[in-house]
Amino acid sequence: MTEKMLNVLVLCTGNSARSIVGEAVFNHLGQGRIRAYSAGSQPTGKPNPAAIARLVEAGIDTSAFRSKSWDEFAGEGAPKMDMVITVCSSAAGEACPVWPGAPVRAHWGYPDPAHIPDPAAKAAAFDALYKDFSGRVAELLSHPLESMNAAERRDLLVQLAPVEG
Repeated sequence: MTEKMLNVLVLCTGNSARSIVGEAVFNHLGQGRIRAYSAGSQPTGKPNPAAIARLVEAGIDTSAFRSKSWDEFAGEGAPKMDMVITVCSSAAGEACPVWPGAPVRAHWGYPDPAHIPDPAAKAAAFDALYKDFSGRVAELLSHPLESMNAAERRDLLVQLAPVEG
């Protein structure tokens, strides 16, 4: 492929569950087209074990995942992002850093499965999150993202956003 790979940053406050799943799904389904990262405004310090378990179940290598601050992606030398997607309402409402490259931004809000106390219900919630996010990313990737302008990408991201509530 002669076109450049697009960079996506998936944000959530703690960067331990939803954003980790988002990063994994984008990298898994978008191989060769998308390079995804995740971060949070207040990282928890480690990925949620239930999120990691769901990714392992999907055959995704989780050895490199870590909970990290969004500051890593706002400084000099950070990769230029093409798209930034928030996956929790808290992160969507926070004042975000200025991202290199002026990426398009969208909110794909998901409920947080990390706080579900029952292990079976938590696993089911992570499964639902993974499946839903995978479907949205697959639909996104069915479009010619590399040849779309920023406004077209943003409109598509907004169109594909889950309905919260």
